[in-house]
Amino acid sequence: MKKFLIINGHPDSESLCFELARRYKAGAEKAGKNCELINLCELEFSPILKHGYRQRTDWEPDLIKAWQAIKTADHLVFVYPTWWGTQPALLKGFIERVFLPGFAFGYRKDSVWWDKLLKGKSARLIVTMDTPTWYYRLIYKQPGHNAMEKGVLNFCGVKPVRKTVFSPVKGSATIKREKWLAKVEDLGKRD
Repeated sequence: MKKFLIINGHPDSESLCFELARRYKAGAEKAGKNCELINLCELEFSPILKHGYRQRTDWEPDLIKAWQAIKTADHLVFVYPTWWGTQPALLKGFIERVFLPGFAFGYRKDSVWWDKLLKGKSARLIVTMDTPTWYYRLIYKQPGHNAMEKGVLNFCGVKPVRKTVFSPVKGSATIKREKWLAKVEDLGKRD
């Protein structure tokens, strides 16, 4: 049975992202999938990579547990809002602390190439934003999507990466949000 890991990167427990993550999990579980949900705002860790890659910062117990969940998952689901064109600081800090050389990828000695240590996993990005999707794509060139898909997940070997975007959130009616929640629950069943 495939193991799913949902990582919710929104810091507010009353956000639409929290409900999207719960509904995706509910759909996946209805389909009989083994599914775990991590809300990053409930973890205790410093989001700062204090020494860059020069010296490893020891993981807090919550990051050790999160890494074990990532390592054993077949399918990763990231749920987060787009703020200032990309991910919230909480999610960015989590990625910087956990997706490290020797864990998510490996540098090769005297080479420009690297080993992708998360091969065999797939992912879905569930992203909310206030910017209309067409504007984000054409004007901004999707920096947050590109960073997550290409700069993090593909770099570490995760493929394919599918994206589901709900936009614009600001001013959206309750009926619209209910449709989004139903869609994400269906995605949980089908992924």
